[in-house]
Amino acid sequence: MKKRKRTTTGRNFDMFGHPYLLAALTGFVSGFIVSIPVGPINVTIINEGARRGLLWASLIGFGASAMEVIYCGLAFTGFASFFNGVVLKAAMELVSFIFILYLAIRFLKTKEVSGCTRVGEKLGKRLKPHSAFGVGFVRVMLNPGVFLCWVVLGASFKARDWVGNSFSDVFWCVAGVGAGTCAWFTGLSYAVSRGHGKFTEKTLLRMEHGSGLVMLGLAVAEGVHIVVQMVQHKMQLGPKP
Repeated sequence: MKKRKRTTTGRNFDMFGHPYLLAALTGFVSGFIVSIPVGPINVTIINEGARRGLLWASLIGFGASAMEVIYCGLAFTGFASFFNGVVLKAAMELVSFIFILYLAIRFLKTKEVSGCTRVGEKLGKRLKPHSAFGVGFVRVMLNPGVFLCWVVLGASFKARDWVGNSFSDVFWCVAGVGAGTCAWFTGLSYAVSRGHGKFTEKTLLRMEHGSGLVMLGLAVAEGVHIVVQMVQHKMQLGPKP
């Protein structure tokens, strides 16, 4: 009997025992991590959670998560699917490394969060949602950087075969993103509602720097992965005759 050839995607999925578990886990971890940096949504949740309580802050987070899921889905179906060739995959790995390293440096160099608050207030005035869910939804919708982030990350995930090209693979990844963002925003809402004003500017800066360290670790891992691939490729070519 002819043995079935195992693809790179198959090898990755076998590590987790289910064909869609890796896609869902990738989405959850990435959704959770990209939600940590202090931006308009986190600042709004912190302010509103201390003033109006857990439910109101959680609904803002759910609205933000809904728009994150839409942007993520559009990025996967509209742009990430183009990066399927070997050369394009290698290029996206390099772009992903540069992008993550840039975010890490940007977060680590942050010295104040007042700018985030001003941005949040400015965006909120463009549209006037009357519900907490609408506030979160609109503020993410008016931030094109979120969409760009998911375009880069989505292409990077596909380049590594962490997420396949089928609808089911993309669905589970996007569902994981929704779960990851909801987990962060709900946890932040709960902490703020119980913290009674303990989220000072110093605390916010620590959150920002902490997310920068996480991003820096991911960038280092990404760089090591690229170097290892280059060495393996050179070894496969072998010495010149």
